[in-house]
Amino acid sequence: MTFLSLLAALLLERVRPPRAHGDIHRWFRHFAAGVEDRLDGGLYQHGMVSWAVVLVPLLVVAAGLYHLLLDLGVVAAWLWNVVVLHLTVRFSQFSHPVNAIQAALRAGDVPAARDRLERWCGERAHDLTANEIARVAIEHGLLAAHRQAFAAIAWFAALGPAGAVLYRGSALLAEQWGTHGQAGSFGLFAARVFYWLDWVPARLTAVTLAIVGNFEDAIYCWREQAAGWTSHAREIILASAGGALGVVLGGPIQQSGGLQLRPEAGMGEEADADALESALRLIWRSLAVWMFLILLATLAYWLG
Repeated sequence: MTFLSLLAALLLERVRPPRAHGDIHRWFRHFAAGVEDRLDGGLYQHGMVSWAVVLVPLLVVAAGLYHLLLDLGVVAAWLWNVVVLHLTVRFSQFSHPVNAIQAALRAGDVPAARDRLERWCGERAHDLTANEIARVAIEHGLLAAHRQAFAAIAWFAALGPAGAVLYRGSALLAEQWGTHGQAGSFGLFAARVFYWLDWVPARLTAVTLAIVGNFEDAIYCWREQAAGWTSHAREIILASAGGALGVVLGGPIQQSGGLQLRPEAGMGEEADADALESALRLIWRSLAVWMFLILLATLAYWLG
């Protein structure tokens, strides 16, 4: 059922793409903000209770309704899986912005590429050159593909619809209440939960990117460069992807009126519009590998 659910969700998104920040997404952020306003007393325990208040009811609904529908029939449970995946997994949220940025760069319209990147990433890009735009777009696209697709799929495969809800909800709470090790006492629990939920999926994504790209360079960059990054997911995914693509990622960029120093990831050529296209192909090949492996596991389960 896992493979058929993912396949149906993928086809549904092609027919009816969800908005990047739809009603469910806005409701979740509004609800989380309300819980924070009421329960944030500045203590770690308050963050723990708030996390449970926000996510536990959603997990109970996701898992409970699945098992209830499964008792009624496999088709009903499968439909619920598709609904949950459609709300939590975003197969195309990274590809559409990357395609738009790539088209602008190929047309030589750097201001349009900057504008599209700013609207996608939410960060100012008016000082970025064409190569820096391509580099940042590749980085953002790879991380979006991991968090919005691969990691959510991994948890769905492990725990069913509750797994997808757990990961995506935890990711949003970590982002809203405190991420990248900068959380206060209240947001520290959400950041820690997301760190551990992302630990295995981040490595699965990095390994897959290496397999479908230049494996030797990807593993070398992962081993030699990942320690230079402070963010868990970025450190291994970008290093592996940069090596797999033969493109240099990371590095200093002009942002927010100053030079932002970042460790380099990957090796080879400087990022450009062609590298953007290669990155998209790498992501879709990785998704194909995941779908194939899930299909094999599904067939083994049915036949066993």
